[in-house]
Amino acid sequence: MPTVLLLGAGSDMAIALARKYASEKYDVQLAGRNTKALEPLMQDLQVRYGVNASVHAFDATDYNSHASFFHSLPAVPDTTICVFGYLGDQATAQQNWQEAAQIIHTNYTGAVSILNIAAETYEKAGKGTIIGISSVAGERGRQSNYIYGSAKAGFTAYLSGLRNRMAKSNVHVMSVLPGFVNTQMTQHLKLPPLLTAQPEDVANAIRKADKGRKNVLYVKWQWKFIMLIIKTIPEAIFKKLSL
Repeated sequence: MPTVLLLGAGSDMAIALARKYASEKYDVQLAGRNTKALEPLMQDLQVRYGVNASVHAFDATDYNSHASFFHSLPAVPDTTICVFGYLGDQATAQQNWQEAAQIIHTNYTGAVSILNIAAETYEKAGKGTIIGISSVAGERGRQSNYIYGSAKAGFTAYLSGLRNRMAKSNVHVMSVLPGFVNTQMTQHLKLPPLLTAQPEDVANAIRKADKGRKNVLYVKWQWKFIMLIIKTIPEAIFKKLSL
């Protein structure tokens, strides 16, 4: 059986992804900080889908542990999906470096650290898939969430460069920009229904795009055109908008 590694497996999107890949007979490695909370999901995957599922302690910001974590997995995952992220609070982050640092290091530094290790392994093997969940917030900085957006912009650029590097080694790298998703992380926000995906929508779209070796995925197609418009607004006008 092929194996998928989910980094940040406790999130709503990761749970939906675990079930989607398990339904297609992937063994599933669930990685996260709260391993005890992941055990019910592990047991459900084993019983419901008849696959091997395992739980592994992983902290995105404990960079020194990333190499030992990845190389101690029971099997080298065929697919590594980086799901973890931290939205944080923009107003707090503007005045509190600890909040800003948590946003930056969770969404960018931690992702680069662990995916560098996965990429090295895949490059040597000449196969593998890396999927990174970034954000449309990284397409252009906006006053409402520019610290989170800047970290995701960095992650999107990282995935693009990694894809360019890995293409010659038969390693596929996909960037996912979901737009709004109805999860615990966004439950305090008022989201427009037409532009908001459910976690299951994200999982289905990712798996379909994974099979097709798509490079960049906008889960809701509307976001591709919305962000194209936002990116083309002249700076003299854009800086005066409340976005």
